[in-house]
Amino acid sequence: MKFNTYILSAISAGFLLSSCHKEATLNISKPEIVPSKPITSDTLSGSIQGTLLAGKTYYFATDITINDGDTLTMQSGVKLVALGDGSSQLKSPQITVNGSFLSLGTKEKPNYITVAEELKKPENAFKGIWGGIQCTPLKDKKGGDLILKWTHIEYAGGPAAVATEVYKAGDPRYLIYFANMEKNFILEDCWISGSKDDAIRTDGGKLSIMRNTFELCGEKGGEALNIKSGSVGDVAYNVVMGAATNAFKVSNSGDKTVQANVNIYNNTMINCGFRQTKEGRGGGINYESFAKGKAFNNLFINCRVSMRVVGGAGTGADLPNLSYGNNLYYGNAPTLLNQFNATDGVSKFTAQDIQGQVKANNPLFYAYDVDQFDYTTLGGTSKAPAVTWKQQALALLTQGNANLRLKNSSPAIGKGVTGFSPLNPTTIIGELAADVKLPGKDLGAYQTDGSGNQH
Repeated sequence: MKFNTYILSAISAGFLLSSCHKEATLNISKPEIVPSKPITSDTLSGSIQGTLLAGKTYYFATDITINDGDTLTMQSGVKLVALGDGSSQLKSPQITVNGSFLSLGTKEKPNYITVAEELKKPENAFKGIWGGIQCTPLKDKKGGDLILKWTHIEYAGGPAAVATEVYKAGDPRYLIYFANMEKNFILEDCWISGSKDDAIRTDGGKLSIMRNTFELCGEKGGEALNIKSGSVGDVAYNVVMGAATNAFKVSNSGDKTVQANVNIYNNTMINCGFRQTKEGRGGGINYESFAKGKAFNNLFINCRVSMRVVGGAGTGADLPNLSYGNNLYYGNAPTLLNQFNATDGVSKFTAQDIQGQVKANNPLFYAYDVDQFDYTTLGGTSKAPAVTWKQQALALLTQGNANLRLKNSSPAIGKGVTGFSPLNPTTIIGELAADVKLPGKDLGAYQTDGSGNQH
């Protein structure tokens, strides 16, 4: 497979890069990319390209931009610290990506795109201290790829100063925004935490979202992952704790010519949907607006709404091309059972789903008490009412030290369906390629054979 190579960054002993932007086959032989244009100053500003060097810490107090045709690469163990306070766009700098941005952390040496240590505390989770990673191609330009591996991205969402095609003036920015239907967005083994609104929104792209952990996403609303038209790919083996609205929303809204098509499988969603005040919103997985795909092998644990498939002309999902099943539903209150399938949606249980009465089918995690909060105390008749994040214990919103692997007696073991293939649309090969895993035989993000989510 061939694609436009990364200029001045993605270089290894076995990879020849042409300065004329010629196409070449990417075949990097080692995970650690040999530095091209090493960046030695610890302060970044303006237009940047090159390599942030392994183990070093860098800072930016104003917007930094990766220009079209350029690449910024973070080697492993890098910390990139935003110096902001979230009070305005001028004081919440963003990373503008018109080219390509690669963060290549490892399990042993993860990367951080974060804020100063003294600001990293729960009460700042929704403050929007910096502006996030904003990836859009310039008009009549090709743009580039966003590849993030073993990277913590956190505490973003500061307000937009002026209106754009994406934001109204004053709107909180997304922690990650990606809008390039022809390019790749690969997010693997990362931690996404502390977003003011949506943590991630895509308006087009070839997606592979694998084995990540999402925490503290959305103050009063917003998804962990909000996928719009032009987006095609796989969302698998992720953990989502306490998203404000949905863990994953797929909607074909937008003006892209490619229909939103996303497979969502083997994910674990816990305590999602409780901060969204609008009726009919909030929970686990939501397909609407002519979106299509598959949703199998997921765990819905104490979500305000679990599965929501919108019906009806104009606003409904592409029902003939949407399938789901082999999911486990758990709720410790009647209001949660009532919304295993959203009452304003058209989804129904399949024979292969696992669901039952209050507190039935506990997934039996190794170290996480699914009944540590009694949702009957929220009241409500058919649906649990909304709450603020201050009314939710931190253990409902973050994984912390919890072990979400399944005990041997879990009803989720061996109940997965494996007879379908990932869409696997990304076009990058070599060491930077997406590590797409097939559907697992056990439900949820963790497999009993040790595969799946590695957090």
